[in-house]
Amino acid sequence: MAQREIDASSITEAVAGLCQEANYFLPEDVTGALRDAAEKEESPLGREILKQILENAEIAASERLPLCQDCGCAVVLLEVGQDVHVGGAGVQEAVEAGVRRGYTEGYLRKSMVRQPFSARVNTKDNCPPVIHTKIVPGDRMKIVLMPKGGGSENMSRLIMLVPGQARQGVIDAVLKAVDEAGSNPCPPVIVGVGVGGTADKAVVLAKEALVRTLGEPSPDPEVAELEKELLQKINALGIGPQGFGGRTTALAVHVEVFPCHIASLPVAVSIQCHSARHKEAVL
Repeated sequence: MAQREIDASSITEAVAGLCQEANYFLPEDVTGALRDAAEKEESPLGREILKQILENAEIAASERLPLCQDCGCAVVLLEVGQDVHVGGAGVQEAVEAGVRRGYTEGYLRKSMVRQPFSARVNTKDNCPPVIHTKIVPGDRMKIVLMPKGGGSENMSRLIMLVPGQARQGVIDAVLKAVDEAGSNPCPPVIVGVGVGGTADKAVVLAKEALVRTLGEPSPDPEVAELEKELLQKINALGIGPQGFGGRTTALAVHVEVFPCHIASLPVAVSIQCHSARHKEAVL
């Protein structure tokens, strides 16, 4: 198959738009889950908080304002078709230019700092983004932009289990991570879980799990059953909306699985706040 040309400028333009759209507009699957939770939540305070979250989303969309003051680290998931050729600038440079433009023109808070363990100087353009790239069949490029807030990101966990801990070990690790997080990630949350691979692979899997359509079960029946059980157990913790108690601690649990070494069982937990922002484009 002949290569298909994509100009780097189109990548920059797409990313700039996604930065703004993701920060202004909550996806419909998320708002739908929040509305459903508001109807089912037993706690009066929990119901009120969920209604306020929905009202905030309506105001943000109508006035093109950020859903949250924390406009996040720009996490970019790229699926690049093997028959794509990018002309002009490099892919990473094009994506970074898009983040710079999107955050500047959209008046979005810039939160990235260089020299992270010493001077912590703000880069003033929210760059660099964190980019994860996959090479896939085809001649298209899919760009998923996920602004990841610091409060929820700080609750990430990597647990290196031993194989004998098996399924119950995974459940215990995820429940402990969510319970210890408490109200810090601004529940109701979405819990992304990566199981298998290596330590670094498991963490990326957990991130990827967060952009799956909310509540869409894994196509693997065994994994789907694990997701269902985890969601029930997490909501039984009683943390509730914004940590004030209730049955709606998580809107969904998404688990992604990858084969791993016979001596290993890596488990990564990535928690996303109720402002579960992400947008995508295909070039």
